[in-house]
Amino acid sequence: MDWRKAVGIPAAAVAAVASYDLLQRKHSLLRNFPVIGHARYFIEAIGPELRQYIVAGNDEERPFTRDQRRWIYASAKQQNNTFGFGTDNDIERTDGYTVIKHRTFSQVPPSAAPHSGEDVAIPSAKILGGPRGRAKAFRPGSVVNISAMSFGSLSAAAVVAMNKGAAAAGCLHNTGEGGLSPYHRNGADLVFQIGTAYFGCRDADGRFDLDRLVALTESAPIKALEIKLSQGAKPGLGGLLPGAKVTEEIAGIRGVPAGRDVVSPSRHTAFHDVDTLLDFVELLAARTGLPVGIKAAVGDPRFWQVLVDRMRSGERGVDFVTIDGGEGGTGAAPLVFADTVSLPFRSGFARVYRQFAEAGLAERVTFIGSGKLGLPDNAVAAMALGCDMLNVAREPMFAVGCIQAQKCHTDTCPTGVASQKPWLQRGLDVPSKADRVEQYLRALRRDLLKVSQGCGVAHPSLITSDDVEIADGNRRSVTLTELYGYREGWGLPGPTDQEEITRIMTPGASGSTGAATRY
Repeated sequence: MDWRKAVGIPAAAVAAVASYDLLQRKHSLLRNFPVIGHARYFIEAIGPELRQYIVAGNDEERPFTRDQRRWIYASAKQQNNTFGFGTDNDIERTDGYTVIKHRTFSQVPPSAAPHSGEDVAIPSAKILGGPRGRAKAFRPGSVVNISAMSFGSLSAAAVVAMNKGAAAAGCLHNTGEGGLSPYHRNGADLVFQIGTAYFGCRDADGRFDLDRLVALTESAPIKALEIKLSQGAKPGLGGLLPGAKVTEEIAGIRGVPAGRDVVSPSRHTAFHDVDTLLDFVELLAARTGLPVGIKAAVGDPRFWQVLVDRMRSGERGVDFVTIDGGEGGTGAAPLVFADTVSLPFRSGFARVYRQFAEAGLAERVTFIGSGKLGLPDNAVAAMALGCDMLNVAREPMFAVGCIQAQKCHTDTCPTGVASQKPWLQRGLDVPSKADRVEQYLRALRRDLLKVSQGCGVAHPSLITSDDVEIADGNRRSVTLTELYGYREGWGLPGPTDQEEITRIMTPGASGSTGAATRY
């Protein structure tokens, strides 16, 4: 018999003493074996992977949920990307839930075949640079294109795979502000981004060099120029490439020292206000003949008010505006900027679009959206608000092999997508990943086309802001028109563009399949 029971010590006290003894032995073990004590650091380091593949539910992980990533992975591999047993989203109690309103009868019914529409080209409804008469104005062949991601932030293998995939899918590929690398020259037409550090078009002192830019546009398939004013994930800050990722090759392309952090200025030096910005835009367009636009996150509304006011006369103006939402991605950013600075895409875009629409300028500008728009529901809402094209970034990263490990800023990306380490890149097979990028892009366009047809129109840009509602659970639901104060006709291309894109999408049809032809 236990002596403690014999002398009448209560059982609870005996258990407490035993627990204390066990705790002491554990602490002694951890002190004697530091490796075990530090195991918690290892577990913390692989926490994102554990949560995403073992712990998280279908709709818990952020920025992209398990269901969203599964759809992208399956689409990229041309596997079954359908879901069974109905939605597992909590529609009844979710605030801000997107609902797309289909039409019972339509002249353009969608096909139910799983891969129908993947080979259908869905060009932009607007001519990029056409309204301002740019010498090299063109109609982009795809409403979905690859967004700005620099070589350096991404690995060479990832850039090559994305470029080849974009070429096969007929999409544009934005270089990002890191300059034009050899890896961007694998077949895709390019949008060259001009950042605050002017990588690829700067002189020895880091100032903008127009002659170098002109020479660059003549040596590569550059179709448009994008002046980056700010980015959704780090607005008000310049780009940041940690020194661990600045190899000799990247340093040579950017014109910076190897192994040191590359921090771009937060503001441009080639211009300093809206007037000089527009002068800069017209200078670039005159020397290159290319359409020229701007990319920005949405913060202080005064910039947009002044920009619209200066464009009213028609003498100067941007050809396109890319709006990046605060939910957009980046390779590296301070937490406070990534989490709280700049408006989310929908509210930010609607504010900017409204300024142009009220001034009668919306039809003369191509609007491009970015910021988690590579998912069909978000893409449809963006098109309904007035986007003519969409830029996608993290979604094609998933197609290339990203697992959302969130280690982009450490140079230790386990799949080699965002690492400059050769041994990590070695696992990224370019030919197969290029195929997956192409297949993902085609799948997204296919779903956009099917939803458009379900709404009774022949092209995604003809979906109106009345066709999408935002529900607050079962309490109430409002259209995008009501939510953002849109007027009739806002969010749509002009009548001429509507008629032309309908003709392109439905050969032999006459008239528009806009609101007038719905039933």
